[in-house]
Amino acid sequence: MESASVFIDQKIKELGDWRGKVLAKVRGIIHEADPEIVEEWKWMGTPVFSHGGIVCTGETYKNVVKLTFAKGASLKDPAGLFNSSLDGNVRRAIDIHEGDKINEAALKDLIRGAVALNLRNKSKPKPRRTSGKRAD
Repeated sequence: MESASVFIDQKIKELGDWRGKVLAKVRGIIHEADPEIVEEWKWMGTPVFSHGGIVCTGETYKNVVKLTFAKGASLKDPAGLFNSSLDGNVRRAIDIHEGDKINEAALKDLIRGAVALNLRNKSKPKPRRTSGKRAD
């Protein structure tokens, strides 16, 4: 079985246009921000970048490359990169159109923030279940 990284490489090559170049660029930025990022291939061909849980996905559409942050609503975004999926309670996305300049420093900050949030949530102890019976 081929690794997710190979599938992502193939997708970038198959796109063969600005979307492939943008996906390759953001992929590189993601790995620069956190070298421990793991690449996955899910949901019928979506690149997924994870560390302690999903950080973001890299979807490609006809007119946009979309980075969807799984817990984006909980992240600080002082540079205002999030420009899509702003109404939800959990996710936030960045739509990158042809010719858009990517704020690499701000994107790295979002990646690092998402990883930190994932790792913080993993380290919290799970609440213990109680039977609901009182001990009199």
